[in-house]
Amino acid sequence: MTANETGRAQTDKAEPVVSVIVPARNEEASLGACLESLISQAGVEFEIIVVDDHSTDRTREIASSFAGVRVIEAGPLPDGWTGKNNAMVRGVREARGEWLLFTDADTFHLPGSLAHALQEARANQEDLLSYSPEQIARSFWEMAVLPVVFAELAREYPPSKVSDPKSGAAAANGQYILVKREAYDAVGGHEAIAGEILEDVALARAFKAAGRKIRFRYAADAVRTRMYRNWAQLRDGWTKNLALLFPRPVPLAAKMLLLWMIPVMFLFLAAHRDSTSLYGAFVVAEVYLWTRIGRANFGRYQNYLGALFGMPMFAYLLLRSRHALAKGKILWKGRTYSEKLATGH
Repeated sequence: MTANETGRAQTDKAEPVVSVIVPARNEEASLGACLESLISQAGVEFEIIVVDDHSTDRTREIASSFAGVRVIEAGPLPDGWTGKNNAMVRGVREARGEWLLFTDADTFHLPGSLAHALQEARANQEDLLSYSPEQIARSFWEMAVLPVVFAELAREYPPSKVSDPKSGAAAANGQYILVKREAYDAVGGHEAIAGEILEDVALARAFKAAGRKIRFRYAADAVRTRMYRNWAQLRDGWTKNLALLFPRPVPLAAKMLLLWMIPVMFLFLAAHRDSTSLYGAFVVAEVYLWTRIGRANFGRYQNYLGALFGMPMFAYLLLRSRHALAKGKILWKGRTYSEKLATGH
């Protein structure tokens, strides 16, 4: 039985327990691998719905080549909505599952991960389970910047607090969000957050505000992703997000630059004074930075690049994001979102 035949058997022989919804806008570089990993899932009945969000590349052709995958159009974009939220709502309308998995087209799902995620959510009586995927970084700037970004995200949104019903912290990663359909409908779903660019965080906040149980964790055992494939994509993607993810982007940028400059200053002074103690201070400062970045679950080499080059670039992207937000123009995938839309006000 081929992978495509497996997908068809999973989706046709019984009502799906899980509806997998994949919004896709110009995703020809990654969609094939994503769907290949999804149709081969086992241990649970599921359906796969790809929502083509006005793609101009081979996205629809690729999606349609997989037997058992339903491909639908996102339809017109309503005023005040983001493209992704519109695609999500369109997919939900077609979904038949008791559970909904929202996952991005640039993800790769490990064998058995769907069944295990469903089991985890049910065992812990969760209404929303979100995985932070293993991040694949290959280009220089991916390896330097991503460890810093995800280390700071872990500080801003600690998974232990996010998963604690007594804590007000709420977050999710839009690359992998599994929700109980009943709870999703009860909080209004993506229609209730139609104008939110950070739809994943907004959805998690809506669940928590309604007293629904959420869980958020790093899940290299379930899913991986390569978010950006070049510097331009990385720059534009984080310009869209960073000033919304971090409530005080300018002070954080200043802090990052200061932390990065301290070991540089120690090294400069040590070289000019030939001071063993200053060399020691440089090493201690670098170890601190390496440790700070190390919480992001990247390798040693990437953490080292982050400490040397990623921190000032992260500061730059924070300021660039804040500037774009202040101008009222957030650009993403050929669309421009206003400041009003970006902030949800």
